[in-house]
Amino acid sequence: MSFGGFYKGKRVLLTGHSGFKGSWLMAWLEMSGAEVLGYSLPPETNPSMFDALGGSKKNSVFGDILDAQNIEKTFADFKPQIVFHLAAQPLVRLSYKEPVLTYKTNVIGTLNVLEAARKCGGVRAFVNVTTDKCYENRETLDGYSEDCPMGGHDMYSSSKGCAEILSASYRRSFLGAESGGFNLATARAGNVIGGGDWADDRLIPDCVRAAEAGEPVDIRNPDSVRPWQHVLEPLSGYMLLAERLFNRGAEFAEGFNFGPAPDDVMTVGDVVGKFIKHYGKGRAVFGKGGSLHEAKLLALKIAKAEERLGWRTTYSADEAVKKTAEWYRSFYDGTDVSALTRLQIKEFEKQNGTIRD
Repeated sequence: MSFGGFYKGKRVLLTGHSGFKGSWLMAWLEMSGAEVLGYSLPPETNPSMFDALGGSKKNSVFGDILDAQNIEKTFADFKPQIVFHLAAQPLVRLSYKEPVLTYKTNVIGTLNVLEAARKCGGVRAFVNVTTDKCYENRETLDGYSEDCPMGGHDMYSSSKGCAEILSASYRRSFLGAESGGFNLATARAGNVIGGGDWADDRLIPDCVRAAEAGEPVDIRNPDSVRPWQHVLEPLSGYMLLAERLFNRGAEFAEGFNFGPAPDDVMTVGDVVGKFIKHYGKGRAVFGKGGSLHEAKLLALKIAKAEERLGWRTTYSADEAVKKTAEWYRSFYDGTDVSALTRLQIKEFEKQNGTIRD
């Protein structure tokens, strides 16, 4: 069992389980012996990671986190011990088109989930997943640490900054030593890649769609720098963080960054080049940016997670891209990607070494 067998028999509620990251996390939690219930909207893409893994309705509740009554009933019926909150409107460019939806989902939706957890009783650990984009971006490669100010130019980034401020306020208002309640932490991950993402306006899905259609992929900002990492890297951090919250309490009820090692921060163009190489087909056309503002430089400092949680990165940038290309290549070749996903999780656990018995 991974994570020292901690998750065996634990009741875990996961919002956003039908999405890309949520589907990977659901699979890993189930492999770790947890009793998992997912709450989210139905998959929004076709194909989807949820369907590719044979997502089951028996451990799913399909609903909106804006439906406070429904999510409170779900919590009350399931009585989770641990909550991972991933449900969100996660796309920067969509936030320009749907600013109200973005704020409702990422702020009010988060509040609804927090309230449901508080009212149901029995929750001991709550990990609210936000983003590296929650920081006020100063276009520097120095990297943002957990005590940097919240901000955000676009509506997605600023809504996630608000979710961070909300979480801190909620913790102080309702979850202190005198009030009791669960231990709440936030997790800020860099740009995630891995098999099974088909969202619009994301780099790897755009590359895959173009390659499979025999067309070039149009890259808007090839020189932009992001903290790219394989999806299993931050998920391992979320799971370690929840274990610490559950067992050791308030000392871990803070914000934590999860990103790549400094040497593995890459430009968009670098990632595209590596992906096309490992995927075995495709080509790119590099543009000059779009009309909507997108940050040029993003990097995270990860010393806190390394020192406090014992978390560490496992894959180099090239390995992360290679694993991602392998997954998509297998999917389009008709391979059982459900088995491949579990194999990649096991390979990650073995190579990491810190999350096994």
